[in-house]
Amino acid sequence: MRVAVFDLDGTITRQDTFVPYLRGWLRRHPRLGYVRPVVVAGLRYTLTGPDRGRLKSDLLRACMSGATMDAVQRWTAEFVAGLGDAELCPGALAAIARHRGAGDRLILLSASVDLYVPDVGRRLGFEETLCTGVAWRDGRLDGSLTTANRRAGEKRRCIEILRDRFPGARFAAYGNSGADLAHMTAVEEPLLVNAGPRLRDAARKLGIRSEEWRNKSPGRTVQSA
Repeated sequence: MRVAVFDLDGTITRQDTFVPYLRGWLRRHPRLGYVRPVVVAGLRYTLTGPDRGRLKSDLLRACMSGATMDAVQRWTAEFVAGLGDAELCPGALAAIARHRGAGDRLILLSASVDLYVPDVGRRLGFEETLCTGVAWRDGRLDGSLTTANRRAGEKRRCIEILRDRFPGARFAAYGNSGADLAHMTAVEEPLLVNAGPRLRDAARKLGIRSEEWRNKSPGRTVQSA
């Protein structure tokens, strides 16, 4: 058995998805007074240390706190349906198709939030999604996190949990950032994608191959699986 673990932002998609998700929400649900808390969140992140989980929660609260579940689900469906050739890396879609054709188990492992990542996973045919959880209170979005931010060492911890669930399985992992090296060094088949020269060099020293997935000839846009 083989388990294929894919990062989302910058690996399957060409760029980050979290900020575009928030921007799209604000365009459809204008909110007075959100700019100041966004600026404060950025300053806190810069001045008190790079806590990405705290920043993520602060931005969610500034832009979406109090949103109803129905409204969020409607926007999520629109956002996910809008991911097309301009947003998705053709090399990633090809790799997902290869693993699916081989009968491998597909797992999406992302630091982005569970407001939309599971929907992306279902659209692309992943059997399971692990991502950062967000809290709700009485049917409205709270914005605090219910899990650790699924990044760097936390992704490696997720790989260790998956190994306990799938003993004897061979693992492949795909990521695009320096933080992803933490869990990619813990699998048998790591591949760094869409990275710059310095990161490719760092990966090579760890025995990790690199590929460019953004500029391959696009195939058929993936439909709902």
